[in-house]
Amino acid sequence: MKNFVLAASMAVTLLSGTSHATDIGATTDVPCPFGDCSAEFSLSYLGEFVIPTGHTENDVEFGGISGLDFDPASGHYIAISDDRSEKAAARFYELDFDLDATGLKGVSVVRQVTLKDKNGEPFAARTVDPESIRVGRDGIYWSSEGDGKALLPPFVRVAAPDGSFVREFSLPEGFAPTADKTSGIRDNLAFEALTFLKSGDLLVGLEAALYQDGAAATLTGGSLSRIIRYNAANGEPAAQYVYPVSLIPQAATKASGGNDNGMSEMLALDDRHVLAVERSYAQGFGNTIRVMMMDLDGATDVSSVPSLTKTDERIVPVRKSQVLDLRAIGLVPDNIEAISFGKAKDGTDVLVLASDNNFSSSQKSQFYAFKVLRRPQ
Repeated sequence: MKNFVLAASMAVTLLSGTSHATDIGATTDVPCPFGDCSAEFSLSYLGEFVIPTGHTENDVEFGGISGLDFDPASGHYIAISDDRSEKAAARFYELDFDLDATGLKGVSVVRQVTLKDKNGEPFAARTVDPESIRVGRDGIYWSSEGDGKALLPPFVRVAAPDGSFVREFSLPEGFAPTADKTSGIRDNLAFEALTFLKSGDLLVGLEAALYQDGAAATLTGGSLSRIIRYNAANGEPAAQYVYPVSLIPQAATKASGGNDNGMSEMLALDDRHVLAVERSYAQGFGNTIRVMMMDLDGATDVSSVPSLTKTDERIVPVRKSQVLDLRAIGLVPDNIEAISFGKAKDGTDVLVLASDNNFSSSQKSQFYAFKVLRRPQ
């Protein structure tokens, strides 16, 4: 295992109090999301750690971390890279966090595992786009966004611990990409998010709306992203919900610069409350990272609705409420795409987030850690 230089720590500003932005242990508290005080969510900041772009493990460049999950069997985390088998074969990492109630002191790479296709071979270049990863009862669940331009459909698969193929989930109608863009996923805005509900069902979230469901997020409007609820045991879809992605919160400050906003990951709290990471980028400004809590209770199952914009059916999306804004609490986040609960070395319940550096010299693989004080169970 290798250790890395600890970046300067930054911390959360108390919502009520006078803590400074460099204080480890400062807390943020949302006592009643949606007006529901049983859903209280409270965190205490434990620090930041950075692995710089360009770091290599076994002659393979580390980066592209787009999904993260805690493995209680090993006490380590698994993290998937979104390298499209271009720098090296598609892969996931096993990471060890030097983390306890006093702070986050380091992140070490224990090993890297090559993901295999259905033929037992590493994925060829640009045939896969790994995005999210979760530890399941019978293996490692992971998603690929596919490729809208190349008409490669997204997928969810189960892999063995050695990365070999076990099985694939069914793709609902209307999700496969189309050449004329009348339906299906948008390129690079597809299966970004996975999480297991307490019941064992798997949620799979899109970053933005399918073409038939409306536009991607803009500065003046949001996007209607679908969430697929799967029976994880048989890989068959059981329901679909609508998640209303927020409008882009920040205009680009660079002339002719771009901006976006989408749902980059989900993390279930129980069988109805789920955290959603909304990741926005504005050129010249940087990233805005907000964590929302959604409530599935009462949301309409839209499995039988081909288009959300061409229906007379009354549709109720999931409710959502913001519980954390990383910039608002004094942090400067990079491209956060991964979130997981876990256990620190001393048994402390923690929440960790990680960024996808896009293998860019202007970005970094950034890890944040928080102690979980209160959360729905």
